[in-house]
Amino acid sequence: MSLEKAALSAAFSLEHKKMKVDRVILEGDEVRLEPLEEHHTDALWEIAGDASIWQFMPFSVATREQFVAYLLGLRDQQRSGRALPWATVQRGNPDRVVGATSYLEITPAHKRLEIGATWLTASAQRTAANTEAKLLQLTHAFEVLGCNRVEFKTDSRNTRSRNALARIGAQEEGTFRNHMVMPNGRLRHSTWFSITAEEWPGVKSALLNRLRRS
Repeated sequence: MSLEKAALSAAFSLEHKKMKVDRVILEGDEVRLEPLEEHHTDALWEIAGDASIWQFMPFSVATREQFVAYLLGLRDQQRSGRALPWATVQRGNPDRVVGATSYLEITPAHKRLEIGATWLTASAQRTAANTEAKLLQLTHAFEVLGCNRVEFKTDSRNTRSRNALARIGAQEEGTFRNHMVMPNGRLRHSTWFSITAEEWPGVKSALLNRLRRS
């Protein structure tokens, strides 16, 4: 076989092994992740006024117009296949929207994606709702989509986020210096974490144990 035919055969094989990321509802005992729609906007905006939520985000959502533009940007990425955003709904009586999260940087050919654009109202932070949302996303990524790798990135100054990622079993990989320009002009260093398919069974067991304890 010629080198050209071998390359075409390899490319064809890789193309047919790519993962397909469809819109899906992910539901647990504590939370339901609903694909982001326009009807979620008002509920999300009601809880987006807490400035601490956006402290480490590389964009500003100080006005409703900026917030709507941010959500529309996520939905545009969804249409192009680069993202899958969800509204995070805390189950109860009644159910209530408490934040949002997304798959980002979806790379089907290499079976990897990022979990990010994650934010929660203060009352839902560091709760079973947050743990279960991650469990739902990771389970879908590894066990349904067949991901080789799920990655996360956070502002290097965001100690709470870095500690939370370490607690769920993500491995810190390094820091991209001067990675982003923040709204106030500060140069953000971004620290990367990941979980691989080989690590997933142990991570899943630990997450399930945390949920049982909570």
